[in-house]
Amino acid sequence: MNIHEHQAKQILKKYGAPVPNGVFGFTTEEIIEKAKKLRTQKYVLKAQIHAGGRGKAGGVKILDNIQDLTLASKEMLGKVLITHQTGPSGKEVKRLYVEESSNIRREFYLSCLVDRTSSKIAFISSDQGGMDIEMVAKSNPEKIITTKVKLFDDIKEEDCKKIIKIFNLDDKTSLQGIKLIKSIYKMFISTDANLVEINPLILTEENNLLCLDAKMNFDDNSIFRHPEILELRDLNEEDPTEIEASKYDLAYIKLDGSIGCMVNGAGLAMATMDIIKLHGEEPANFLDVGGGASKEKVSAAFKIILSDKNVKGILINIFGGIMRCDVLAQGVVDAAKEIKINVPLVVRLAGTNYLEGKKILDNSGLEIISASDLSDAAQKIVNEIK
Repeated sequence: MNIHEHQAKQILKKYGAPVPNGVFGFTTEEIIEKAKKLRTQKYVLKAQIHAGGRGKAGGVKILDNIQDLTLASKEMLGKVLITHQTGPSGKEVKRLYVEESSNIRREFYLSCLVDRTSSKIAFISSDQGGMDIEMVAKSNPEKIITTKVKLFDDIKEEDCKKIIKIFNLDDKTSLQGIKLIKSIYKMFISTDANLVEINPLILTEENNLLCLDAKMNFDDNSIFRHPEILELRDLNEEDPTEIEASKYDLAYIKLDGSIGCMVNGAGLAMATMDIIKLHGEEPANFLDVGGGASKEKVSAAFKIILSDKNVKGILINIFGGIMRCDVLAQGVVDAAKEIKINVPLVVRLAGTNYLEGKKILDNSGLEIISASDLSDAAQKIVNEIK
């Protein structure tokens, strides 16, 4: 689950990390009323959307006075920002954040994430902040260091020193850096975060470290332990079909292709999408129905897939392990009769009770095309939509 910058900064502040003073609001009137309480010569106005690259898209402005802030707020609210992370449709700005300006001397990059390969927490740091870290990795890889730390209640001071070494700070500021790393680590562990990214982390002219921007992502599987984090969820920033899918415990991600996919298991879903591409078409979605396949769940999956107007055909690929193929087949038949699917439907079953499942499909009276294996299924659905 992603959250907004202003929310991320409040969490950082709670755990002792230094952030600029700022306020957020949903209307120009609210923003201006709150901004008057800030002590600053200039105001930094930021659009709040779940995407990077806001500055290049006109979503960050530095303003000299309240009058300019008022005009800029009116202009920015409701604007659709298109960045490299939003896609061509962009995202509408529905909330704004204003913070006090900072006197920047140097800019750094700092992030913390779960490294699943090593089962450790990885800190990535660079003295090249304020730009895409991917570009730095490509052009100046020596400017990035990765420090992997074992999962303990607290991070060791020697690890903190390794993380900030590339910043080349003086002794006094290094103490601030060590404290910052400890704060981020504590926050990361305590909230079940997947990612904390600060870009840039700045050194001010007053010789203080400050988190000038912040991005956070949290583990969806553990969010039930953190109702205070769940309250920060902004449904306006999420795809409506993905929200609907989550109500039925379906893992759904919309893609740009024409073949809808319904699969059980994330790995099998990825393989299904790959073989569709191998046969010359593009998948319209990733959809994992998980271990259950009730009529209600399958019906919801069909409705979500068919809500995409680009879908010209549907491929169902099920491996019956925990979930029996005959139970799934009956769910598909019941759901298909209820919804009246008007695009070609190919079903491939394998595993527990797959023969019984195939009989249910064949005797359903519906136009369901059976496939013998995954390659056969992909070829058949591709041929059907041509």
